Amino acid sequence: MAIFNNSDSTHKSTKPDTNTTIITAGSKIKGEMNLACDLYVDGEFEGVIHSNKEVNIGKNGHIKGDVSTKRLVVQGYIEGSIHAARVEIKAQGRVNGSIESSELVIEAKGIFEGNSTVIDASKAPTILPADTIVKKIEKEEVKS
Repeated sequence: MAIFNNSDSTHKSTKPDTNTTIITAGSKIKGEMNLACDLYVDGEFEGVIHSNKEVNIGKNGHIKGDVSTKRLVVQGYIEGSIHAARVEIKAQGRVNGSIESSELVIEAKGIFEGNSTVIDASKAPTILPADTIVKKIEKEEVKS
């Protein structure tokens, strides 16, 4: 079962979005996600993830693809390219690929295989709001 959050739209009179989208164990999803909320992956995801908040890969989680986010916490497995201000690989976490971040934390027994580029915090990747990304994608689809 996967739980998707459709409250990514923000209104001037509401509080900041504190919801979390969850991909539960046993779920397999392919595609592209553009999020303005946190993401917790305990199932399998293949594709591209853009989030201006936090992406957390649970112990059963597996991501194959590119992740661009403010903060990535890995307790499961990810293979691909990571662009984040902060990346944390926990004790059971495993990363295979490339990391571009201003902060990289690897706990004891965490595994990282690949290339890492540490960038100046002032040059950290700019994470666009999800609605801006969606509008940009829609414009590109209209052109094609």
